[in-house]
Amino acid sequence: MTEKMVAYCGLICTDCDAYVATQAEDMVALEKMARETSAQFEMELTIADAMCDGCLAITGRQIGYCLECAIRLCGIQKHVENCARCDGYPCGKIEAFSKPGTTHRATLEALRASPHPTD
Repeated sequence: MTEKMVAYCGLICTDCDAYVATQAEDMVALEKMARETSAQFEMELTIADAMCDGCLAITGRQIGYCLECAIRLCGIQKHVENCARCDGYPCGKIEAFSKPGTTHRATLEALRASPHPTD
């Protein structure tokens, strides 16, 4: 079983269809994802555009917006495991994206309340 990967913003990368299909090398699922996303957003995406190794990966493949995501870029710059481990949590970026009551905000809150493995 894969260990859970929590993105900087609190989304669970390991639950994401793009991540799961990429890690399984499931080209059929990736092609379907690219086709459906292309239709939904009226753009042309390829299988390569749908591949993702998770938001925490510094090298590798990230799907669409992840490469320019301000939350992800901030987390990388601050060298934090995720936003719950940042001294500035919750900041304006998190407040705008991970609103209280959302699943990903609850994930961050739970991580924030738990002891850090290095503490």
